[in-house]
Amino acid sequence: MKPEQKQIMWRIKLVYVVVVLLGVLVFGRVIVLQAFTDREEIEALSKQVVRESIIEPVRGDICARDGRILATSVPYYEVGWDPNCDPITDKIFQENIDSLAICLSEILGKETSYYLSKLHNARDKGYRYVQLSYSANYDQLKQLKTCPVFRKGRFKGGFVYFQRNEREHPFGVLAKRTIGTVRQGGRNGVGLEDYFDRELRGIEGFAVKQKVAGNLWMPINDGKEIEPQDGLDLITSIDIRIQDVAETALESQLRKHNADHGSVVVMEVQTGDVLAIANLKRTQNDIFYEAFNYAVGEATDPGSTFKLASVIVALEDNVISPDDMIETGRGVHYYFNHRMVDSHEGGFGTINFQEAFEKSSNVGISKVIYENYKDRPEHFVDRLYKLGLNQKLEVAIRGEAEPLIRYPGDPRWSGISLPQMAIGYEVQITPLQTLAFYNAVANNGKKVKPRFARALSYRGDVVNEFPVQVINPSICSHSTIQKVHKMMVGVLLRGTATNLNTTNYQIAGKTGTAQINYGQANKRQHYLSSFVGYFPAEEPKYSCIVTIHDPKQGGYYGNIVAGPVFRAVADKIHAIDPEMKAVDSVVSPEVHIPLVKVSDRRKLDATLDFMKIPHDERELRNCQWVYPVNQDDKLMYYIRDYSNKQLVPNVVGMGLSDAIKVLEEFGLVVRVNGRGKVFRQSIKPGQTLREGDIITIELG
Repeated sequence: MKPEQKQIMWRIKLVYVVVVLLGVLVFGRVIVLQAFTDREEIEALSKQVVRESIIEPVRGDICARDGRILATSVPYYEVGWDPNCDPITDKIFQENIDSLAICLSEILGKETSYYLSKLHNARDKGYRYVQLSYSANYDQLKQLKTCPVFRKGRFKGGFVYFQRNEREHPFGVLAKRTIGTVRQGGRNGVGLEDYFDRELRGIEGFAVKQKVAGNLWMPINDGKEIEPQDGLDLITSIDIRIQDVAETALESQLRKHNADHGSVVVMEVQTGDVLAIANLKRTQNDIFYEAFNYAVGEATDPGSTFKLASVIVALEDNVISPDDMIETGRGVHYYFNHRMVDSHEGGFGTINFQEAFEKSSNVGISKVIYENYKDRPEHFVDRLYKLGLNQKLEVAIRGEAEPLIRYPGDPRWSGISLPQMAIGYEVQITPLQTLAFYNAVANNGKKVKPRFARALSYRGDVVNEFPVQVINPSICSHSTIQKVHKMMVGVLLRGTATNLNTTNYQIAGKTGTAQINYGQANKRQHYLSSFVGYFPAEEPKYSCIVTIHDPKQGGYYGNIVAGPVFRAVADKIHAIDPEMKAVDSVVSPEVHIPLVKVSDRRKLDATLDFMKIPHDERELRNCQWVYPVNQDDKLMYYIRDYSNKQLVPNVVGMGLSDAIKVLEEFGLVVRVNGRGKVFRQSIKPGQTLREGDIITIELG
């Protein structure tokens, strides 16, 4: 054999030996994996290249009662390309790469050269996936699907995208604390998002992904995907219009009185639907935000709003009637060494029980309770328990505070506990719990659970409705309800809240002003100002509570600090609710007085005389226009002075023709919206007049 042949044979043998050795190694590795490697290890190795990936479902929307979206999941897309998938030949790549880069630049925003470099590099290095955008929106995704090559789809064009969803709130911070957040990263969720998380989040799907070059994961279409099931939509009780005015009015009063925090809750009387709930806290930068749901989670001494419970207990036990007289003296009374005082300097003297409530006499209410229950305090507390004031409402928002009403025998019970409890101290209750109690009075004694959620729906179809839940069908007798209703109307006609009275509709309610102890280190006195009630009083449809903590300027009484928020909310509801507009009188239980607009004095006198309606007969000098107010079952006149022609006149409360007449006499150009009487004017009264200015008046 020639030397050349020997060398060739030697090389062949060497190659043969190498191939055999490689075969033996591969076979040996298979034997080792099969016989000696743990199954879990094998699965772990396989997962390094193939894995199951969760497909997140679309979280359900949270909607207002009219269907408008309060919280929604907006889809964003990670967009990528497989430049080396089999159908993309070198010819297809070269023919389309320039136009594709131009298209990507127009849609995603970066320079054409950036995409050219990135795509060429990925093709050259054999990458099976290159990311083009992490957060493309839906419109961008639709445009990308029309790009060269991409329009052929995933398998022929290599176009790949993955959807993810982010929670957004179309109305910004409106009702944001009530809408809430989901538990993430170990944090506790809050609000409706947390409470209804299971229903909202839907059911996850699954897809298989394979690891490709560039340490990226690409989906494998093997037919084993499980499509996710989207979450249910939650229809809440929130009315956006009322929520907006509640938050605006609350923030305005917090700023005006330099207060620390406050809350507002508006409910529908018969259903318990929470139409609005606002909670605002002041920051060091003088910004207000919803740091905590005070209405649900903050239990404090309520002060005088709790007197309604004491009055109901006394009336139910027949220990007193509204007309029985009480001696309050000069407004000071001692229980052992504790000094009880009335806010009215000099006291009220001898008044009846109804007047004691209307004027919020601490001495009067506490004397009635102490004298009748000092020997049986258990009976008084049992009555409070029967009203349900010691029980949580168990609403659809977590974190409700436990109410505290001590029982005789408690270590902290003392000789002054009974009179203190009678006027709203040594008890703790949340604003929402207080409102639910007042709402029961408005609802003829039927106590319903506050309802935040009305229904769950899926793609427009209701799948579950949440019914009205009755906590107590009758908290007390119907006769007692009638008596306390009259007392609460009297609070606005003759008592502590006459400044909140209105001729448009009637309010029944109670003021509250409580001294709050924030600790001995802080010696300044702190107050809780509140107002709670319902309207229209004749046929109650809405109830509302306002609480404002620690006002530092401009007063601290409930009618001054909290009351204007209540009135602003009630006025808004009156303006938008057509059924309330039909209520055209503000009356006492005995005398029916019609609603009267701001009118010409002479014409009004003639009309009222003809209808035999009692009215003001005082001589009011130079008085043409008057604003009638029902006081003590008689229409009393307040002068509308239009003598100063340099200032914009006030036409709120006027009929259309009278309002236009006055405004045009002042040289203003009038624009009109709505029907009825004026409830708002675009240029505020008292501003400097500029002849020819356009003023818009809204009627309702």
